[in-house]
Amino acid sequence: MTEKQAAQRAKELREIIEKNNRLYYDQDAPELEDFEYDALNRELKEIEKEFPQLVTADSPTQHVGGTASAKFSKVTHAVKMESLLDAFSLEELRDFDRRVQEAGVQPDYVVEAKIDGLSCSLEYENGKLVRASTRGDGVVGEDVTENIAAIRDIPTQLKNAPEYLEVRGEVYMPHKAFEKLCEEQELEDKTPFKNPRNAAAGSLRQKDSRITASRGLSIFVFNLQQVRGVRFATHHETLDYIKSLGLPVSPRYNLYHGIEAAIQEIQEIGRIRGSLPFDIDGAVIKVNDLSRREQMGSTNKYPRWAIAFKYPPEEKDTQLKAIEVSVGRTGVLTPTAVFEPVLLAGTSVSRASLHNEDMIRKLDVHIGDTIRVRKAGDIIPEVIAVTAHGPGTEPYQMPCVCPSCGEPVVRLEGEAALRCVNPECPAQSLRNIIHFASRDAMDIEGLGEAVACQLVEKNYVATAADIYSLTKEQLLTLDKFKSKSAENLLNAIEKSRANNLDKLLFGLGIRNIGDKAAALLAEHFGTMQAISKAKPEEIAAIDGFGEVMAQSVHEFFAKSGTQDLLRRLVQAGLNMEWHGEKKTAILLGKTIVVTGTLQNLSRAEAEALIVHNGGKASGSVSKKTSYVLAGEAAGSKLTKAQALGVPVISEAEFMQMISGQESEQQK
Repeated sequence: MTEKQAAQRAKELREIIEKNNRLYYDQDAPELEDFEYDALNRELKEIEKEFPQLVTADSPTQHVGGTASAKFSKVTHAVKMESLLDAFSLEELRDFDRRVQEAGVQPDYVVEAKIDGLSCSLEYENGKLVRASTRGDGVVGEDVTENIAAIRDIPTQLKNAPEYLEVRGEVYMPHKAFEKLCEEQELEDKTPFKNPRNAAAGSLRQKDSRITASRGLSIFVFNLQQVRGVRFATHHETLDYIKSLGLPVSPRYNLYHGIEAAIQEIQEIGRIRGSLPFDIDGAVIKVNDLSRREQMGSTNKYPRWAIAFKYPPEEKDTQLKAIEVSVGRTGVLTPTAVFEPVLLAGTSVSRASLHNEDMIRKLDVHIGDTIRVRKAGDIIPEVIAVTAHGPGTEPYQMPCVCPSCGEPVVRLEGEAALRCVNPECPAQSLRNIIHFASRDAMDIEGLGEAVACQLVEKNYVATAADIYSLTKEQLLTLDKFKSKSAENLLNAIEKSRANNLDKLLFGLGIRNIGDKAAALLAEHFGTMQAISKAKPEEIAAIDGFGEVMAQSVHEFFAKSGTQDLLRRLVQAGLNMEWHGEKKTAILLGKTIVVTGTLQNLSRAEAEALIVHNGGKASGSVSKKTSYVLAGEAAGSKLTKAQALGVPVISEAEFMQMISGQESEQQK
């Protein structure tokens, strides 16, 4: 590879890695599997090693990948929260050991499982939890104290604690909690989290700590960052001490003399990792002597006294026995591969989603094929390839009729999924009920999946309107229901009658209409009656709506089943009007782009204010942009605005603008 070729490839790799860093650390929605991401990082490191003149200060090899979200206030870490150097072979571990010995350090190591979650700092003063923060970029993180305090496993008060203590741990989601969350998301036709790590990060970064509390998160503390009032000589001693205070510490932390003994422990952890009730993505070797750690120091990204060994993903071949097709809340048909059981990551797997008709065609799936499966993120089974067609087999064809009601299915323009459009389809009833009662919709506490299943099975509930006819006598026939739980559910149902119109609209499950679109509809038209009579072009005129969304709304209200459901909901006394502050016209006709980090508002909050005041919040700068609202670290959007001559305003100027006090620059 020439230097020119290397420079071009390094540029490509940096762009891909930085994009995935933003998706992974900041949005909890990576596009790449861990091993793919790791391979790209290794390739970039090799190029930079061969051509050191190509190393740049902003290369992802030179800094931690995350940033502090504008949703939370920022925390500057007194002790930098570093990342770890990764190793993918045993020889790399032995190279690490040679570097340790060359530094004059006795090779006594502590080996720990590397929990796959979100790194956090916990600070205690006189035993009381006073602050919790995410790693962010290692120097500046996010204050998530309220959400951390909502996690049951994290004590907010320590006994016999020192004057001040800061520890670092990994917030994670156990497998059982993750599987439960995914089931709930699938039943509500939401896109499930890809793996427990993303689920943990997404759950911890909630504005509402009640959501965090409901997700079953936990933590393992793996490092003492700083302490006052007590001294330690070794890392192993610190873990014992932290454990004695009542904090959950790294499971299976043991001391080993020499690299070969440490490698044996890493191999043993790899052997049992599939049986663990949580995800690990590797094992960590750390120098035990704390004074020697200080002596060895760190690079600008990694400590020199530790290394992480990453386990490869496990893949196996098996025979496809059948494909089962289920029907979701919105009528989407989802095919599931049923195959001969295989052991993956310590558990027996016999089913995996094939997603849709396009995926089946892409893989060229035949019943009887030999297929290759793995667990995405070591938890979600997926089919990744067909390795051999069975003799005399034919390509699988998705059904032409709904497997639940027998009505013809359709594939709408622009969609990958086949869909049953029969509103009376029984398979959709349960999922509709669960969605209607969910937190973001009517928020009927106590009417979760398990209760909804029983209500549908006993024929007490077939539509959302039936919920409002439930009696205490009926509820007492449900499993685990006593008088108090029945009364609580009936009270929650009663309370939901007064919910604002947008909650009801979202609960109805109109295709292509999420909670934000439901709010726009409710605010624009004011009443359910006005929405139901609106023409598609009137709905499409709402800023933020398009023709597809407008058509979905129109078609939904045109159905006779919808009109019957609304009539029954009115009779049940549900609120059918929007109660809220109306939009102003201060920013009418103006398009504003928000970029950078604002001091008092998150980007979402700023964009909501733009829309509330009649403007349009755009994500890209053009000649048609009225203003660019720029905060700290504004990047390419600010540069483009300056090049195009688009006015740039500060947060203070923006707040003046929406209060009706324009500055000279804005006039």
